[in-house]
Amino acid sequence: MALSQNNNVKQKQPEDFIRIQDLFYLCLAKWRWFVLSLFVTLGIAVLYLLTTPAVYTRSASLLIKEDSKGKSMAGDVSSLFSDLGLSQANVNVNNELIAIQSPAVILETIKRLHIDVDYQINGPFHRKTLYGSELPVRVVFADLTDKENAKLTLRVSEDSTVVLSDFVWGDGSKSSKAIDTRLGTIVDTPLGKLSVMPTSHYTNETSPLIYVSRTNLYSATNACKEALTISLSDEKVTVIDLSYNDVSTQRAEDVINTLIAVYKENWIKDKNQITVSTSMFINDRLKVIATELGDVDEDISSFKSKNLLPDVEAASGMYMEQSRETSNLLLSLKSQLSMANYIRNYLTGPAYTNQLLPANSGIENSGIESQISEYNTLQLQRNNLLANSSEQNPLIKDLDQSLESMRKAIVSSIDNLVVTLNTQTANLQKSEQQTTAQIAANPDQAKYLLSIGREQKVKEALYLFLLQKREENELSQAFTAYNTRIITPPYGSLGPTEPRKSFILLIALITGLLIPFIAVITKERMDTTVRGRKDLENSTLPFLGEIPLYQPQKRNRRFWKKQPEIEAIVVEEGSRDVINEAFRVVRTNLEFMDGSGEPDSNVLMLTSFNPGSGKTFLTMNMAISLAIKGKSVLVIDGDLRRGSISDYVDTPKIGLSDYLGKRIDTPEEIIVVDKKHLTLHILPVGTIPPNPTELLVEERLKELINRMRSRYDYILIDCPPIDVVADTAIIEKLADRTIFVVRAGLLERSMLVELEKIYNEQKYKNMCVILNGTTGNGGRYGYGYRYGYKYGYHYGSEKKKTWWGNKG
Repeated sequence: MALSQNNNVKQKQPEDFIRIQDLFYLCLAKWRWFVLSLFVTLGIAVLYLLTTPAVYTRSASLLIKEDSKGKSMAGDVSSLFSDLGLSQANVNVNNELIAIQSPAVILETIKRLHIDVDYQINGPFHRKTLYGSELPVRVVFADLTDKENAKLTLRVSEDSTVVLSDFVWGDGSKSSKAIDTRLGTIVDTPLGKLSVMPTSHYTNETSPLIYVSRTNLYSATNACKEALTISLSDEKVTVIDLSYNDVSTQRAEDVINTLIAVYKENWIKDKNQITVSTSMFINDRLKVIATELGDVDEDISSFKSKNLLPDVEAASGMYMEQSRETSNLLLSLKSQLSMANYIRNYLTGPAYTNQLLPANSGIENSGIESQISEYNTLQLQRNNLLANSSEQNPLIKDLDQSLESMRKAIVSSIDNLVVTLNTQTANLQKSEQQTTAQIAANPDQAKYLLSIGREQKVKEALYLFLLQKREENELSQAFTAYNTRIITPPYGSLGPTEPRKSFILLIALITGLLIPFIAVITKERMDTTVRGRKDLENSTLPFLGEIPLYQPQKRNRRFWKKQPEIEAIVVEEGSRDVINEAFRVVRTNLEFMDGSGEPDSNVLMLTSFNPGSGKTFLTMNMAISLAIKGKSVLVIDGDLRRGSISDYVDTPKIGLSDYLGKRIDTPEEIIVVDKKHLTLHILPVGTIPPNPTELLVEERLKELINRMRSRYDYILIDCPPIDVVADTAIIEKLADRTIFVVRAGLLERSMLVELEKIYNEQKYKNMCVILNGTTGNGGRYGYGYRYGYKYGYHYGSEKKKTWWGNKG
């Protein structure tokens, strides 16, 4: 067969991916799913936005004053002791970042603002928080501890009467008892003593019902810390960014301002504590140093008094000067003593008699010098007289006696002078020894005084330094310079930051599209049935044609409601819709097969693996398509158990079963002529027999078919599924060709292997395949044409739903 030869091509591997075009049409076919999903997700998103209170964000920037070395520029006390290595409280921006968000600071902020107590009133969709200028009254809980929670409701009337009710303890117990009180009055309640105080924004008007919720301080601190975000603006700067999220913009600003104020107060408190401690330390050290300095001064004074050293350097110089003077005096005395001894020897020596004595000899004695001068004068007179006379001259003898006397007197004076010089020399030598001893002892004294003097200078310098720092510390305590500066006060957008409407709606939109998209893809991937023409491309079976899914269209149909099962004739003369074109293609292929050279091969049987594959639908519409072209067609309802073909002719009471059971003699009696197409004849089942298989085995069926071969151009037999009953195998022996119906969305793809095996084993004569119920899902598996449709069959629905598709 030419058609078979055209289809016996090399098997190809199926495509595992879905093209974008196929995916688009696949999703377009399920547009109702997408609409429903979008409606649900967007509805949930809108409901969430309406019922969720808007959260606003307020931000501020705080500058921490810090120099490049990490030392505070705000006059930190530790900088006063940088020379002593005591700088231990320098400001570091990372430390301050931790300090400003510490639980202690947050807790103090909560206590000051009383934000552990929340006030709300009913709103259109959710409760609205009251704070600041919107809050008319404030509840003060006197008996509740920091760890207790409580709830109540109140209403204030125009006459300042307050009605308290709906008390709830932290453990969940309730009391609905109502209590009347007045503003500013302490009242006993199930929650203990409390009072309702008017705020500065109170007006004499009846307030709405106010829901008061008191949270324990620990939970309030944690909640506040979660809403607070603190971080450095940049790694290279010392600016801290603070942001706070709250349903009330005024409360968010107050929290940031109060948080900064508490942090500053704590910083000043810590600084003053350091200042006070520093002052005490300085005073204590001053007392100790003053005592030690006094002891050192007393020690130096005693040492100098004991050693007669008002000044070590001056004393050393004095001793050196004394030593030099003593040495000079000793030298002079020794010179005089030497000259005195020389003159004495000169006077007493016989060789120097009648010789002049040396004048200006260096003897520092005026008497001896005067005697020597008189002696030399008298000696000159004698020598002059001797020159003109002899030694026997009485004058010369008188002069010799006078000179002798004078020599003795000079010698006596010189002896006395020698004694005196020796005494003076001995005294000077003794004095020189004492001076030398003083000079030798001076370095040790100087060393001792230098050591004590150094200690004295250190203690004196430290004493003066501490006096200076004490004054600076007092000035620092009197004048406080903050270590922070607010660069940007709390500010923020007028629009809420949470919930983000555009983001939530976008997520809802994406989710609404994604859910059905995933469902479509998942369903497509998990679908193990035959989906379209491409699933049959690997098969070698001859392919007769492809019939798109038929779906009746009704105005009152709802896509979520199933429609009743109906039989449909969709082929009409002159119609150009896609399903009619599909049947024309099948008709052309049938004629092509009929012209293959095999005579009297006009008996065609239609069968399938599964019930509901559309055999009856295809049989009737193929028959009408052939009848429209002028062919004489006989349709035999071979399914004696159901009689589906018979439904098209109002289910006559007599038919094939009656003929096979020999209750009717001739088949002409039971053949029904179609009212619209006269060349189309139908042989119904008639009475549903209890033994259809036995009737089909009878020779009368064979006789009937052989009798009708020559009368009709085509004989179409609607048979049951092959795996259900044996009827099809019996009829197959009488048929010339087998048209195997594969219903898209019904037959498992794994059964294609079994179908291929049946074809290869030739269990059924001249078998070909017709694909029924394909959907227009983008051309990947379905029917690829896009003609208009008259009967309302739909490309988006598919598979296994007999109320949507072709019933067989």
